Amino acid sequence: MIFAAGLGTRLRPLTDTMPKALVPVGGRPLIDLLLDKLHRSGFERIVVNVHHFADMLEQHIRDVAPLYEGMTIVVSDERDNLLDTGGGLRHAAGLFYPQYPVLIHNVDILSNADLQTLYDDNAAMLRSGERDAVLVVSKRHSSRTLIFEMDNRLVGWRNMQTGEVRGPATSIEHTVYMMPFSGIHIVHPRLFWQMSSFPVKFSIIDFYLQACTSGKIYGQIVSDLHLLDVGKQDTLEAAATFASTHNC
Repeated sequence: MIFAAGLGTRLRPLTDTMPKALVPVGGRPLIDLLLDKLHRSGFERIVVNVHHFADMLEQHIRDVAPLYEGMTIVVSDERDNLLDTGGGLRHAAGLFYPQYPVLIHNVDILSNADLQTLYDDNAAMLRSGERDAVLVVSKRHSSRTLIFEMDNRLVGWRNMQTGEVRGPATSIEHTVYMMPFSGIHIVHPRLFWQMSSFPVKFSIIDFYLQACTSGKIYGQIVSDLHLLDVGKQDTLEAAATFASTHNC
């Protein structure tokens, strides 16, 4: 699933006239760079959520879909209400095959992550129930980090600037490492029913922080991950060079 419904406020004024997913990077829309990568990686069914300039994005998807032989692109419609990442995933739940884990990727993230290997390495553990979700993390600067125990199990979240801690981690001293979330994760559909108690609109990280008390939510460190958040103006200028350098 590609999270593409956001308002893209950090990219204004570009997003005053187009959805974030269509902001050009090196002459091509952001979403096309990700669709190219998913197609090269062998993914066959892609769900894209839409809200901001939904008609424009949906028309673009129809236009480019024939270019991706063997790949079906399905739209999850959030025109009436922007649902945030957790609400958007729950809203799209019926569009996934219940037996297959779902790779989720923010549309404004460029990286050198090997998505096919990432998915294949975790699919069996997710299907067997050994894990319920896997969140890709890496060593890079961020004011907000996820907190993990020795076995890579998620136990919390911390704002490095304010010191705020959320989740079951009651003592930072007893945790092993803290790393920022990449915006790339894999979740098994069995978790979707646990979202029923959440409001219409909610963050997927809020859900993971609750689910990790009883569920098996793990982090995966990608040591050589190069990642660029293209959700803001100061990184947009560097995005084209980054994308070509890192085969995004």
